Amino acid sequence: MNNFKKLEEFGSRPAVYAEREYSYAEMVEIADAIGSKAGERTLVFCLCSNNKESLFGYVGFMRGHVVPVLLDASIQPDRLQKLIDLYKPAYIWASSEHQGLEKTMEPSFTYGAYTLFESPTFYQHDLDDQLALLLTTSGSTGSPKFVRLSYENIFGNAESIKEYLDISADDKPITTLPMNYSYGLSIINSHFISGATIIITDASILKKEFWDLCKEQGATTFGGVPFIYEMLDKLKFEQFDLPSLKKLTQAGGKLNSNLSSKFAEVCHQKGIQFFTMYGQTEATARMSYLPYEKNFDKAGSIGIAIPGGELMLQDADGNNITAPNVSGELIYQGPNVSLGYAESSADLSKKDENGGLLHTGDLAYFDEDGYFFITGRTKRIIKVAGSRISLDEVEGILNEQGHDCVCAGTDDRMHVYTLQDDDVQIKKIIKEKLNLKGFKVMRIKDIPRNHFGKILYSELPLYG
Repeated sequence: MNNFKKLEEFGSRPAVYAEREYSYAEMVEIADAIGSKAGERTLVFCLCSNNKESLFGYVGFMRGHVVPVLLDASIQPDRLQKLIDLYKPAYIWASSEHQGLEKTMEPSFTYGAYTLFESPTFYQHDLDDQLALLLTTSGSTGSPKFVRLSYENIFGNAESIKEYLDISADDKPITTLPMNYSYGLSIINSHFISGATIIITDASILKKEFWDLCKEQGATTFGGVPFIYEMLDKLKFEQFDLPSLKKLTQAGGKLNSNLSSKFAEVCHQKGIQFFTMYGQTEATARMSYLPYEKNFDKAGSIGIAIPGGELMLQDADGNNITAPNVSGELIYQGPNVSLGYAESSADLSKKDENGGLLHTGDLAYFDEDGYFFITGRTKRIIKVAGSRISLDEVEGILNEQGHDCVCAGTDDRMHVYTLQDDDVQIKKIIKEKLNLKGFKVMRIKDIPRNHFGKILYSELPLYG
């Protein structure tokens, strides 16, 4: 199952806008030229930015059964070298001006601003037949741990997303997320198999040029993680005049309830469909979605399973939970569940280790109508004075009360980090609503986040 093999069927339809339009026929010709230079069933590192070179390279490698590893183009040189040592790629597709590669590898093919650098020493990889793509876990740029994805994972998930978002050839998404991030990549995959046109840009949503391009090219949709929606709120998105915009999607973490409700209302007034979604790289991209017409009735819900998938809950003993409003670990079953992990080249020959079943590590419950609600992470639980405390739940309560803060901690000590001078109010809420002791509140300048806006709890300052 490799739907990119059929892209030429869209012929003269525009596939990409990147300073100019590229038709599907033109994209396929360029992509195949890049892919063919890497041979077949080789391992290639792609140092991705949101540009035509990265995109065409990815398409060419997928069409040619080359196995790409998508990495952020800004990856630190020492981290990149560590990954090269572990995985021994035959080629690296990267900016022609990448100084480290210029000195250690041979250029074998160039297109635009990118060059296919060839490794000076050949290594014969034993690649499993199903293996199609490697993505980093949780948006990490330097971790040696990758998610192994098959062609069925990628294109099965793309078909499901196409179905529930009702994607057609008339859609024109604009890039707001890195393509090496599973969410950003899923937008590309689901729209390409639909014959849609992708407007590709590296411009930030904070820049005027992004919105000028959005309007000029008639963008119909874009996706964002919570951080992007926080920025859109500060930009006063409700005042924007973008008549072509028809669909917004949100995933990559839980949007706080106040902001979720606000965007649901703003989109309703503007005639825009607003979809909240849930997923993990380990399930290729998406596992559930909330139909836009349920935004008000089921506010805060991750919705229902995507077409072809199933959501279920298990208690601490592994028993299935069948009653509504009972919390347990969220389990997902579907053809988009990855083959497993890789931590070095030796793991690339492994078969499917998951069998279509994923333990998400998230705690959730479902209501009487079968809509699921995330309550926290199994690993984001601490014990304070003998009571089990969900850090995510405390965070959620504080956010609902208008406090921009995050929670971390260890057993017997919870830490609340706030951006404002509101420690008195926070302490009052925690004591009144949760009756908790054994916590401290600390003001910080910024909440540490990765490139995709996800909170880096491990980088929060520690109390003395």
